[in-house]
Amino acid sequence: MYNTNIPSDREVPSTGKLIKSTILAAIAAGVLLVTVVMPAEYGIDPTGIGKAIGLQKMGEIKTSLAEEAAADAVKDMAVKVEVEPVKEETTVITSEPILPETAILNHEKQFTLAPDEGTEIKVDMSKGAVVKYTWWTDGGKANFDVHGDSKALKISYHKYYKGSDQKREGALEAAFDGSHGWFWRNRTSDNITITLQTNGEYTAIKRVE
Repeated sequence: MYNTNIPSDREVPSTGKLIKSTILAAIAAGVLLVTVVMPAEYGIDPTGIGKAIGLQKMGEIKTSLAEEAAADAVKDMAVKVEVEPVKEETTVITSEPILPETAILNHEKQFTLAPDEGTEIKVDMSKGAVVKYTWWTDGGKANFDVHGDSKALKISYHKYYKGSDQKREGALEAAFDGSHGWFWRNRTSDNITITLQTNGEYTAIKRVE
């Protein structure tokens, strides 16, 4: 009843084999770190393997998007927008911008962006005016930022919304008298062409390089 199967010395790994296995595992982990993890996550490719299999570009895009998100967070914290103009006494001339009479306009704009290139299109709108829009790319997704500004009201940046998409449509209502529109950046590895169609209550449309 006390017979127990005790492993022989040959069945138990020796200390030398354990050390060898540990060293091999560490070497394999180091190789994966240098050839896969660093290119895919950080865009760092000391061996050139990540570039050859497309992992380095993935890491560069991730790093670039993270930097943009951090910069946007700083911008959002630093900019405080006052939408409502300050009330003036009746004897004082207000600083309200005087825009031309609003009409219903239609436009279609098309432009091509190289990798990492960005551009912006703005329409001049009075507070409460609405413009309907549709835009799309002929390839991959584009990063976009919908915002407004007004020199007369000293508003340098008013955020509506942002994201990344291949196509987007909706209606933009102006929160104040000024310029409102879209900024795109091509984060793909190829050129993309973006087409924008607008219809609504605005007085002018312009592209800002």
